[in-house]
Amino acid sequence: MMKAIITGSTGMLGKGVLLECIDDPMVEQVLLINRRTIGISHPKVKEIVHADFTDFSAIKKQLDGYDACFHCMGVSSAGMSEEKFTEITYTMSKALASVLYSINPNMVFNYISGSGTDSEEKSSTMWARVKGKTENMILNMGFKDAYMFRPGAILPERGTKSNTKLYNTLYVITRPLFPLMKRMKSVTTTIKIGRAMINLYNYPQSLKHLEGGDINKVASIK
Repeated sequence: MMKAIITGSTGMLGKGVLLECIDDPMVEQVLLINRRTIGISHPKVKEIVHADFTDFSAIKKQLDGYDACFHCMGVSSAGMSEEKFTEITYTMSKALASVLYSINPNMVFNYISGSGTDSEEKSSTMWARVKGKTENMILNMGFKDAYMFRPGAILPERGTKSNTKLYNTLYVITRPLFPLMKRMKSVTTTIKIGRAMINLYNYPQSLKHLEGGDINKVASIK
């Protein structure tokens, strides 16, 4: 049995992961940490509405006793300064990872990154460099295990929607192509990301950076 913390459940990926956790009998309890309430009521689910993601000290005691963290919170870098994107992507992730590691170093920490992320932190592309820095910080934190999800194309399922209007428009336009796109190894779905996150707790993998095809492979483990 597993108790999991999920961030970003008000977004498409986080909600997709949450729905899979609710349905999985091996997931005993889910704690959501959000800046605004998601409005889901379920016996498995608890929610903490927390405004300041750069400091989790006020809720530290409530984070104790969990086996995994599915860190799905993130934003698009479009139109955003490097300073602001770094604060949301790196600084907030470090604050979360640090407090969770101080409570339970035996936790499995999964992070939604992105295809094209630069592990060397030298890319001329700002977001790739910042996400690479974030990945390295989490991997070097010392957790029992940690995985960096680097999905490319992600198809929404089970009614999940992106918080980015442009993406939702693109999903509406391309929806007739979804069945064909699902056959592509590089394309994954919100369901598969959720399944992969749960499976990595029970079936550890040597590969720590998971691209779309890797995510789908782990999601299929039964």
